[in-house]
Amino acid sequence: MDEFGKAQMGDARLTRRLIKLADRLGDAPSASIPGACNGHAETQGAYRLFDQARKDKRALGWEAVLTPHMARTEERMAAHPVVLCLQDTTELDFNGQQIDGLGRLSFDAQRGMYLHPTYAVTPQRLPLGILDNWMWARPLEGSESRRWVEGYERVAERAGHMPDTRLVFVADREADMLELMQCAHALGHPADYLLRAQHNRCLPQGGKLWPATLEAAPLGEIEFTLPARTGQPERLVRQALHVRTLDLPNGQGGTMPVTSLIAREVGAPPGRKAIEWRLLTNRHVATLEAAAELIDWYRCRWEIETLFHVLKNGCRVEALQLGDIKKLELALALYLVVAWRLAHLTRLARVHPDLPAVAVFDPLEWQAAWLAAGKAPPKKPPTVREVVRRIAMLGGFLARKGDGEPGVKTLWQGFEGLRCFVRGLETMRAIHAL
Repeated sequence: MDEFGKAQMGDARLTRRLIKLADRLGDAPSASIPGACNGHAETQGAYRLFDQARKDKRALGWEAVLTPHMARTEERMAAHPVVLCLQDTTELDFNGQQIDGLGRLSFDAQRGMYLHPTYAVTPQRLPLGILDNWMWARPLEGSESRRWVEGYERVAERAGHMPDTRLVFVADREADMLELMQCAHALGHPADYLLRAQHNRCLPQGGKLWPATLEAAPLGEIEFTLPARTGQPERLVRQALHVRTLDLPNGQGGTMPVTSLIAREVGAPPGRKAIEWRLLTNRHVATLEAAAELIDWYRCRWEIETLFHVLKNGCRVEALQLGDIKKLELALALYLVVAWRLAHLTRLARVHPDLPAVAVFDPLEWQAAWLAAGKAPPKKPPTVREVVRRIAMLGGFLARKGDGEPGVKTLWQGFEGLRCFVRGLETMRAIHAL
């Protein structure tokens, strides 16, 4: 995994250990640390790496692990005209485990911590990497809500390094803070924001935000397919888009313009709740196409939920037993990159299906995807899509005509089987060489 080569760990041996461990966990994301490592010596080395977080002097922080990946993320972002910077928070529940430094979660009886990354994706939903991160346990000094404003400030700072890329800060209801919009206005909007509205604010000129938005005639209607969710089949959604630019207080006695967009479902199926999204942005929206683009961007926010799904269920980070929150943070920084890689490969096979597999996979790795299924590898190097589908088939993907593309779950399950087969091939080659 070429994400940690420039890590500043204070010791070249620790950097090599980090790279090796990242490769092992990437090949076996669901395995325990001992299960992913190749033998006792590697396992001990992995635990010694995490122990660096508890050294009284020169303690190694999670930032040292994530910084080189964030730099690589910026490099990938610079190749795109628009990048969506998704932010959200998830709880990590370690209830019942003896880990020092944890705090309460939503319920007092729960023990755990919170994770709040900034996740960079393209408008085509291709994940580019982790751009920023917060980790904490309660109680926390200061306001937890401050992370949203700081998140925008850091995205805005990065926007200054990428003059040819427009960054868009995308977040759900919890980020609907007047302080965040005032911050963006004061900075001159170096990055756009796109927020799910939570508050039906009173307007300085009288009236309230949402009714005032709906007074505007709809720009038109859009249609999209809402993917199937648990207990809810896939369905077609048609929404009317109402857009209006209104003034909100700027914190300095004046006002600032904010564009309010309400997407209201038309003709929802009987018995189903109509889908309505209320969004706020600093972008000027004059046409149906511009409004539809914002809806598409907001729907990309689901990619960060996919990241959390992979982290919790694919990488099983809530099963980590490292004894101390500092060691846990170090491991979580590493697993964030492992989870991104799985999500990236899944989407890469859809966005760039004809990309040569050698750009992503080692020759032995993609050849093993065929050999593990009892098939001869193709003589012509395959595409990324072909290899991802083959790996997913090892994880239970059936590849029937109407099945579409594999999801991230079958991919992480497929990597488990592929890892065992690759190790077998390496062992046989070593024996043959004797």
